[in-house]
Amino acid sequence: MLTEVDGGYDQGYRAVENFWGKAPASLVATYLRSHKAVGLQVLDVGAGEGKNAAAFAHAGAYVTALECSSAAIQNGRKLFPDVDINWVQADATDYRYPTGFYDVVVCYGLIHCLKSESVARNMLFNLQNSLKSGGTIFVVAFNNGSHDLSAHPGFAPLLLSHDWFIERFNEWHAVGASDSILFETHPHNLIPHHHSLTRLTAVKP
Repeated sequence: MLTEVDGGYDQGYRAVENFWGKAPASLVATYLRSHKAVGLQVLDVGAGEGKNAAAFAHAGAYVTALECSSAAIQNGRKLFPDVDINWVQADATDYRYPTGFYDVVVCYGLIHCLKSESVARNMLFNLQNSLKSGGTIFVVAFNNGSHDLSAHPGFAPLLLSHDWFIERFNEWHAVGASDSILFETHPHNLIPHHHSLTRLTAVKP
């Protein structure tokens, strides 16, 4: 079961309104530069404050932003008051995902907040099942490479291998996949740190 403190981000949401910034993440921005989003059904799961959801909504998509943190949702409503986002506060592991409904699923920073490999496997299965044929999924998560967790006291992320993520999509059309180091500093504690990230974009056959 996910809670508001999973991932160690809720403290940041409560301390800093606009924790992640307002610009969409790189995979989403790249997609929107080359695809029309008008009328698409989009799910942003683990949406945080909604920067990716807002980008799709601005582009004309119908967007559901699923997030367990009430503080993140409160911030998101203030940050993006001019777009129509269907905010849903819920546990992503309990949510009932419709089958073959979404054109796009965004899953940024969620998988490493789950409790076990089996929960992660089930989560990705549900997200894959919720996509239409030809739909696109974005998955970004910590993997089992190098990490400095000093900015996340008390957080023990689920660290699966980069190959584990690739294997979940071995029958899909892989648009792109990378394994790289992210260096960042969160605005509420200003502690420089790094994470090993898998970034993956895939299209459902």
